[in-house]
Amino acid sequence: VQPPQISLCRLWPILVLIGGLIIFVSLDGSKYLTLESLRLYRADLETYVANYTIITLIIFAVAYVFVVVFSLPGASVMTVTAGFLFGVVIGTGLAVVSATAGATGIFLVAKTTLGDPLRARAGSSLKKMELGFNENAFSYLLILRLVPLFPFFLINLVPAFLGVNLRIYVSATAIGIIPGTFVYAQVGAGLDSILVGDEKLSIATIFSGDVLAALIGLAILCALPIFYKFIQAQKGKGNSA
Repeated sequence: VQPPQISLCRLWPILVLIGGLIIFVSLDGSKYLTLESLRLYRADLETYVANYTIITLIIFAVAYVFVVVFSLPGASVMTVTAGFLFGVVIGTGLAVVSATAGATGIFLVAKTTLGDPLRARAGSSLKKMELGFNENAFSYLLILRLVPLFPFFLINLVPAFLGVNLRIYVSATAIGIIPGTFVYAQVGAGLDSILVGDEKLSIATIFSGDVLAALIGLAILCALPIFYKFIQAQKGKGNSA
């Protein structure tokens, strides 16, 4: 059996992603996606926001989309920065829209360029996951977005390989990332007093046990339709036996 081929005309998005990653690494871009970098440039950033609010919003949104599309390790820092620069409400909205746009971009690239070949190579294991998404793709994806147990970039790609509908993907992503995004933006809005000090900053300290427990609770609520459908299916099998 011939392995699935990827036509050259469909490779250009992958080449763009690889090129972007090479440029990012060569310029040592990761050093700018840290909270320490926010501390260093906070005065300049606040000046830009005060004097060029709309332009700064647009530039920030484009940068956020870039980070998500290229799956760079810095989306959490970007969300904290959004809360710090623009406040909780605007920061949350900006981060949700930007993250959803970026996630949708990489989803479409994976779906159109690599979806069929990878699905064909994955075999039965991916087929089982595909059945799970088909049961209730919205609720299942919402759970994955609510609880940050898996890398964001991984959740962006898997639904593309499993044939998840674009509308479901976008809506579940946008709704599912709101709670976590709000938490990060809220932390960012309260960072001012910390940034002027010498306290060591770390994203890992942002999600406390209480916050994580709340997100898990939301995930359980989203999972209820899946459990209900499963129970009903089992009852139907029992009645037909």
